Amino acid sequence: MSKTIYVLNGPNLNLLGKREPEIYGSDTLADVTRICTDVATPAGFEIALFQSNHEGEIVDQIHAARENACAIVINPGAYTHTSVAILDALNTFEGPVFECHISNVHKREAFRHHSYVSLRADGVLVGFGIEGYALATQRVISLLKDV
Repeated sequence: MSKTIYVLNGPNLNLLGKREPEIYGSDTLADVTRICTDVATPAGFEIALFQSNHEGEIVDQIHAARENACAIVINPGAYTHTSVAILDALNTFEGPVFECHISNVHKREAFRHHSYVSLRADGVLVGFGIEGYALATQRVISLLKDV
């Protein structure tokens, strides 16, 4: 079994640390990679982080995860609320899937309250800042440590 956890990020997350810091904070995607790696490495897992502003590229990464990853942590950004394609791709993945959002989407605009991804996710973390990624990574490791 692969010991690689895919950490997938959707649109505008390439601007993490620069875009709306009052909502998303000052941490960057490099910080996300670091905190996930800090959790994964001691347990013998690896992190593969990917970000795209393009829905099809995210779908392609989910397809690649079927062969190369044991789990997916995903923050689909705005695609959370719109993408049946990402949901369908996640439904083809057999390992654990955790949905992660930096802000508390339930305290924001009403359209952000619905998630297609949640229909597949084994867990959802919202409002923990980038620490949510580390928590999701830790949960994946807990689930897979005896597999």
